[in-house]
Amino acid sequence: MNGTNHNGIRIGYYICHCGHNIAGVIDCGEVARRIGVLPGVVVSRDYKYMCSEPGQELLRQDIRAHDLNRIVVASCSPLLHEHTFRTAVEDAGLNPYHFQMVNIREHASWVHTDHAAATEKAVDLSRAAVMRVRHHRALTTTRVPINPAVLVVGGGIAGIHAALTLANAGKQVFLVEREPSIGGHMAKFDKTFPTLDCAACILTPKMSSVRAHKGITLWTYSEVAKVEGYVGNYTVTVRRRPRYVNEALCIGCQECISACVYREPKFPDEFNVGLGKRKPVYIPFPQAVPQVVVIDPDRCLELKTGRCKKTCVDACADRNAIDFTQKESLEQIQVGNIIVATGFRLFDAKRIPQYGYGMYPNVVTSLELERLVTSSGPTGGEIRLRDGSAPRSVGFILCVGSRDLKTNRWCSRTCCMHSMKLAQLVREHTGADVTVFYLDIRAPGKGCEEFYDRSLKEGIQFVRGRVAEVTDWALAPEEEGKLVIRVEDTLAGFVRRIPVDMIVLAVGMEPQSDAQSVRRLFNMSCGTEGWFLEKHPKLAPVSTFTDGVFIAGCCQGPKDIPDSIAQAGAAAAEAMALIDRGYIEQEPNTAHVLDDCCGCKSCIPLCPYTAISFDAGSQKAVINEALCKGCGTCAGSCPSGSITQNLFDDDEVFSEIEGLLHA
Repeated sequence: MNGTNHNGIRIGYYICHCGHNIAGVIDCGEVARRIGVLPGVVVSRDYKYMCSEPGQELLRQDIRAHDLNRIVVASCSPLLHEHTFRTAVEDAGLNPYHFQMVNIREHASWVHTDHAAATEKAVDLSRAAVMRVRHHRALTTTRVPINPAVLVVGGGIAGIHAALTLANAGKQVFLVEREPSIGGHMAKFDKTFPTLDCAACILTPKMSSVRAHKGITLWTYSEVAKVEGYVGNYTVTVRRRPRYVNEALCIGCQECISACVYREPKFPDEFNVGLGKRKPVYIPFPQAVPQVVVIDPDRCLELKTGRCKKTCVDACADRNAIDFTQKESLEQIQVGNIIVATGFRLFDAKRIPQYGYGMYPNVVTSLELERLVTSSGPTGGEIRLRDGSAPRSVGFILCVGSRDLKTNRWCSRTCCMHSMKLAQLVREHTGADVTVFYLDIRAPGKGCEEFYDRSLKEGIQFVRGRVAEVTDWALAPEEEGKLVIRVEDTLAGFVRRIPVDMIVLAVGMEPQSDAQSVRRLFNMSCGTEGWFLEKHPKLAPVSTFTDGVFIAGCCQGPKDIPDSIAQAGAAAAEAMALIDRGYIEQEPNTAHVLDDCCGCKSCIPLCPYTAISFDAGSQKAVINEALCKGCGTCAGSCPSGSITQNLFDDDEVFSEIEGLLHA
């Protein structure tokens, strides 16, 4: 090892074996030997697991014993363990930013099969880091205070649980839902698998608790319009659409609904997925929260034409709750953290025309059957064909819009169990013969395999194979008047034609149609499939790359109710951790403007975090360090070179390049 004093710099270099992840391809001992002879390197070691406590302790001991003032660790991704090593360095008395990490796992061992070439590349990357770290300067983090209020976006089961968890811990919560009532998809279910508990019995008390909780401000029929600020200090603008009913005065008596000039329901009922009808003035469903009427401006005669008898107003004369003069309003709130729980949408079965949805009236989706089987649904819980008779045979087609390269490649996770639940309810309500057509049965949750076994014991038939098509062509007498499912039975080894009275399509989950605009609103990322992207799938499954913004429920990916609730609780816990600490430490790798700024303003529109503004007094650009995330866009684009960035100063970057190219 070279103990030469290089301008007082004493560097410790450590290369991690990472089990066989690195050492299986790279000769770690050879790398340590070659780096150890570089000027200024006082200690050079290889160790099996540097991130382990013994590895960190080794680093701390060497700093003290050898008076090291710069540290380089060559191991895995900085995203994974840079904070770990910075903390260890700081514990030993060094400034944590006198540390540099080299990613030789993803950049060398994982992408090479040539051991000699991978070892040589690890040496080059390490040499570059050693030359760079000599120029590191002592930096300090800044503390930003946290506003204790939290915004929860989305009023499904995940949003409800997150809001209640935070409010029960004494935090102020704003819950924003774009539909007239909270409840989400779960409010449309009859029972939940695998226990067949009443969905309303589980959900309704939680919905009522949200409405009654003093710590929760509930805004339904509302959407987030604008988000400004940074973690701990977000300014959020919420657009509140007019209900044309004063929420403070309406008591949910529904007299206005009865008095509406439309004596009979005429318009498609969204809550019952179009299977029922409603009036222009309505409450979405009996257990809706808030229990406040909403008037549809696209259907109401008064709002469309101004020519209506307004019998609804007369019926509400004692309360005077109906207000046709209401306008859209904007509310501005201050919050420290945001939890996004915007849910999912169901796959449109019309995109697979060979299954006959929209063509044959007795082909329905799983959610439509859910509403038919529910006692509060359009048929009062009676499962009927379009001619009014009860089905004697029902077929369930699984993976409609899931596990399909032509539509969606992912598994929607809940369809198998949801279909088995509905299959059992169909048998319970009608006694019909039920056949499930599947690719693979996936029952990973607690009690789900037992639920599958129960379905087998109750006589539900399972046919393995992807359905080719659904037709009404009869080729045999028993197919007359039936829907015929043509499928290759992969277990029996031949193509079958199975006639049924009703077909249920188990449609999968998709990201919301506005997921991209919501992503941009909260400055989040989406994966290639369109789901909101977590910071790390294992270490930070509910955090996003924007500090203070968390995700929960099916907006992150398909999941069932227990997993959605668990993730919502985790998101609430992450928000509470920030709130209770009272501050967040900002990384110092921010950009700053030098005195020779010419005020050209070219950097302002380029900043993705809106961290740059223009000071009219000094005629120079100004960077808000609390908003800056250190992306470097402004520093790289400044035409006069007047913007520089901590940890990416010219001498650091040029030295790293020199070390990389030096042989």
